Formats: sequence, structure tokens, C-alpha cells
Amino acid sequence: MATSIGKLSKSFFLKLLVGIIILPFVFWGMGDVFRGGNQNVVATIDSNKISTQEFINYINRLNLNEEQIKNLSKTDLIEQILSDYIGKKVMSLEIEKLGIVVSDNALRDIIKNDKLFFKENKFSRTEYEKFLLKSGTTAPQFEANIVEQEKRRQFLSSLSGGIVIPEVLVEKEFRKENQTKIIQYINLDKYHSKNIPSEESIKELYERNKNVFFTELKSIRYADIKPELISGSKEYDENFFKQLDIIENNVLDGQSFEETAKANNLKIIEFNKINAKKENEAKNKIKNLPENLFKKIFNLKMPQSPEVINIKGKYYLAEVKDVEKKNRPMNDPEVLEALTAQLSFKDKIEKNTSLAKDISLGAFDGDNFKKFADENGLIVNDYKISNLKQNDIFSEGLVKRIFLTRDGDINLLTNNTLTKSFLISTKKTDYKKIDKNGNEFEQYEAKARLNLINKIYQSYDENANQKYKVEVNQRTIDRVKNSFQ
Repeated sequence: MATSIGKLSKSFFLKLLVGIIILPFVFWGMGDVFRGGNQNVVATIDSNKISTQEFINYINRLNLNEEQIKNLSKTDLIEQILSDYIGKKVMSLEIEKLGIVVSDNALRDIIKNDKLFFKENKFSRTEYEKFLLKSGTTAPQFEANIVEQEKRRQFLSSLSGGIVIPEVLVEKEFRKENQTKIIQYINLDKYHSKNIPSEESIKELYERNKNVFFTELKSIRYADIKPELISGSKEYDENFFKQLDIIENNVLDGQSFEETAKANNLKIIEFNKINAKKENEAKNKIKNLPENLFKKIFNLKMPQSPEVINIKGKYYLAEVKDVEKKNRPMNDPEVLEALTAQLSFKDKIEKNTSLAKDISLGAFDGDNFKKFADENGLIVNDYKISNLKQNDIFSEGLVKRIFLTRDGDINLLTNNTLTKSFLISTKKTDYKKIDKNGNEFEQYEAKARLNLINKIYQSYDENANQKYKVEVNQRTIDRVKNSFQ
């Protein structure tokens, strides 16, 4: 039987907010919620069917890398992509019901005002066509995508238009960041540094992940595109840039590096098997290669795909000729450092998880806060935080979280990288007052508005999940997976 998509994703629209701007799919778990149905239909949204071919076309447009395609039959990536695609389809149905359209004139204005297509501070049709060639897309495909994105932007704006923010919400946002708080804290650096990973655990981790540790050696080459070579003049004049455009277009049309260099009398300079540090296989630094030019060439993504690059007003034909990967041994200092850091990170997570559990069970109430410090050779520090930027001990992000704690609370705080961990005990809080006629009021009104808009999106999203009946077909999903093997 088919089953509701609501079980596999509680949020269509919120997950699409970021996807509208960047990569067209996100990752979250699906479980085993897909069940049988019509073999030519991947999913249905009410009476709207998503065919197998339609979904495969969508997957192909995502430009998955070789590793992702190879593992499609072994992972739940297909299910993840389908969930995102269904979210987009649901939003399209809502857009259609609201009658949101983007006219040809509006589309033209969007493209003509995009600085990506500017040359000499104005729209260039040539730059636009170069972009399309480089992206491997046609003008109708690209413009259809722009229309779709603009419709989604207008749709999301329509949900939040005309909101009036109550003063109480503005004051609430202000108090989150403007207070004086007296706390006690224990720095857990010494507590975490006690554990030193054993040689056995380091070796085991390396063996399980040795394919991750490799050096990428690239053979690169370039040729200086000088005016006297392609235009017969020493000046970077109009004739030079016309010839440069011809070279660039030829390269985009598939002309090889050797053919382009030969056709324009360019002198080729080549460096074989160098790493990202600009070192050769013998670990010797390459000296006769400018750093900014090296970085540009080394970071070119596709081997044997020449490009014209610009370095401070000078132009070069450049290419990564080939790429070789060499495994790095466990005793490589950088590998050893990475392995040790990973094991230390794992240990921190386990210890912090245990501390958080003890806090939730009340194990740090009363004198236990001081007792924990004494037992582990740590110090309880008294501290007063007067503003958000007071970061001699705590970063701004941690101060924000401290400001959210209530008097009498004991909490474990860590930064995103787990390089800093603290136990804190909040003793006393005094709140500052906001000037309703000052610039700060407008600033915090904007923050309150954003929070309220997010809640509106969430509410609308929950309503959409109830509004549409979505069913997906596991048998068809399996066939799609197997088609990529």
C-alpha cells in the first residue's frame, strides 16, 4: 500500500527556503515508509502524478557526482531527492492557486539587472551566452528556472506581507541580548584533555578510513595570452579583447588546450605532479610559479577542460592536464593529527553527553557543581557578563545562549567545533530597557518580525501537510535506483 509523505517529512516549505537559493536538495532520513503502487508512477499529490521519467529527468538535472551515482542503489539519497521534489511540487500547486505569474518583461528585467552578466557596468548579451555555454544549459531552461524561483520568492513574501509587530515582541527580542548576568562557570578544557588516544585506536581508525587520506597531485599548464601574440599590438585594446573573446568561445566550444595554444602562438609552461601546497613529489617548493596564478589553475575542477583566467588584468590559457591520487601513510604528521583530533572529538562528545544527562537528572544541584570541579581538579570561576560582545572568555554565540538561561539553571555549553566547553550556573539576571524612539528599537523590531515570519511559514507548512494527500511507490523507487547501477 501507498503511505503518506507526511510520515517521511514534516516540513515541505521550510526545507525549501534555503533550497530556493542554493543546492536543489537537502538531506534527511526517510526510513522504510515507501510502499507499493503503480509501477509507472513514483508518487501522487492528490490527483497529480509524478511519472518515473519526470523524476529521472529531475535527478539528471542535479548533476550528482560519480560517488553519489555509484551509491544510489545502496543509500536513501533517491528518497531524499524525491521528498524535496514533492515539496517543490506542493509549493507549485499553491503558487498556481494564488495566481502568481511572472511576465516576460519582469523576467527580462531580472536577467538584465543581474551583475553576473555585466561587462563594463552594463548588461552584455555575450556574457549571458557565455554563461549558458559554460553552465551547459539552454536559454529556455535557464529562464524557466528564473521564473520558477521568482514565483517562489513572491509566494513566500505573500505569506508575510503587512505584519504589524507588537511592542512586547520587540522588547522580548531586546532582552535576549541586553542584560547583565552573574554566573559561575567551569572551563572543561582540562577535563577533556586527560584522555590521550592510544596507538591501537589510532591505527584502527586509520585502517577504517585510509581511503580518505590521500594527496592529490595535479599536472598543470598555462600560457600567457599577450596582446602582441593575438592582436599584433602591445596594448590591451579593443582588438585584443575581441580576439580574447574568440579564444574563450573556442575553448567553450570544445577546442583543446594544445589546439588553442598552437592557433594563437602561445608558449606553454607546464608543471607535473604538484600538490595543493605548490610542492612537487620530492616536497620541493615550486618557485617560478606565481602564487595567485597557481591557486587559480590548481582549483580548476575539470581535468582537460581549458579556461581563460584573469589575474590582475593579465590573461592566461590554463588547464589541469591530469590528476593523480596517492595514499598518505598513518605516520604522516597531518594524517596523525587528523586521526588524533577525530578520536579526541569523539571522546568529547561522549563525555559531554554524559554530563548533559547528569544535568537533566539533577545531578549537579546544590553543592554538586563545586564537587564535580574538585574531583576533576577544575576551578569554579565567578563571572559577570554585561554585554553581548564581552568575549574575553565566551564567544558571542555562547553569551547569547547564556543570556537565555534562567537564574538557578545549570547548563553545559559548547561551541560548534567543541573546542570550548563550559559548565555554567546562572546566579542573577538584570534586564536593560529599550528606548522606543531610538535606532535600536527598529533593529529589534526587524528581528521580531523575522521570528514571527518563520512561525507563519511553519504554520502554513503544517497546514499544507494536512491539505495534500501524498503517496509514494516503493517498487518504482527501487526500479529507479537500479536504473543507475
